Amino acid sequence: MSLFLATLLGGLFLVLLGALLLGGGVKVSSTAKALPRSQRGAWLFFGAGALGFLWRISRLGEADLIFFQSPLPVMLGFGALAVLAFIYAPDFLAVRGLSIIALLLAEPMLQAAYMEWHLPQRLLMVVAVYVAITAALYLAAAPYRLRDAFEWLFRQPNRPRVTGAVLLAYGLVTTVAAFTY
Repeated sequence: MSLFLATLLGGLFLVLLGALLLGGGVKVSSTAKALPRSQRGAWLFFGAGALGFLWRISRLGEADLIFFQSPLPVMLGFGALAVLAFIYAPDFLAVRGLSIIALLLAEPMLQAAYMEWHLPQRLLMVVAVYVAITAALYLAAAPYRLRDAFEWLFRQPNRPRVTGAVLLAYGLVTTVAAFTY
């Protein structure tokens, strides 16, 4: 992934998220509050995260496989764990799935900005990615905190609008910065 594409996609995602919060209203509020324990969200996000992780494992090289000659046993083990998570730990799988997706997407975005010190505007994207990594690690360990965060965010009508405006502005600045490389 190029630095232009990583910055552009990150900026557009922030613009979309900010626009949803800024003008979403009751529909966005109810969807966000239902997301952490949503079964559909679990199938979508955890399923996509598990498939992405399995694809990532399938690309492991010989140096990464210490005990095995092919990635198949590792893939089968993690695939079984994903299926067992749906059966025995179904609570907050949507949040954990979002965390997995955020961590998987962070690597190519940060790789695009690696060794590009002469472009300080890349830090707009890099800072957003590191905030997402920090949130993903925290929410993977304590997924109920996303439920609490949504409760706090939507308790007063101004909070989602202010948060949406900040995300929209940051996303627009990041999107514009993508065109300066």
